[in-house]
Amino acid sequence: MTMERVFSGLMALVSLFLVYLAIGYVAPIAYDPIGPRPYPILIFGLLAFLALVVAFRPARFTKPIDLGLSKPIIKNLLLCTLALLVYSLIFEPLGFIVATILMFFAVGLLFAGPPLKTLIFSVVVSVALYALFDLGLDVILPLGILSGIIG
Repeated sequence: MTMERVFSGLMALVSLFLVYLAIGYVAPIAYDPIGPRPYPILIFGLLAFLALVVAFRPARFTKPIDLGLSKPIIKNLLLCTLALLVYSLIFEPLGFIVATILMFFAVGLLFAGPPLKTLIFSVVVSVALYALFDLGLDVILPLGILSGIIG
């Protein structure tokens, strides 16, 4: 309960700081009459308000929750976080497709997926997401080591 209130208070402080940063944001190109500034202000303002509601709500509105965090679950959570960190580091050098395959495969194995099915799923989803973003949404993603083959 106390950690929940501390975390919510810290989240509110971070959100208010992000609101402060968003107030000074000026886009170099005005593609919208009011600009992009209101959106982050609204989102971070709402996040700060709701975090403060959680931090200062009366104790009678709370009940203890057993998250069931055991050592294996905590280990998998840390390994999943590590996989996402590594993904952010290898995203540009290896490219979207290869980095996403590796990240999906690692996370799939963490969730006890069979290795062959996890690998096939990782390849299919990575290529499908690349096609969706590149062809469907016209978002340019890095190809990395596949740039000579695909690009």
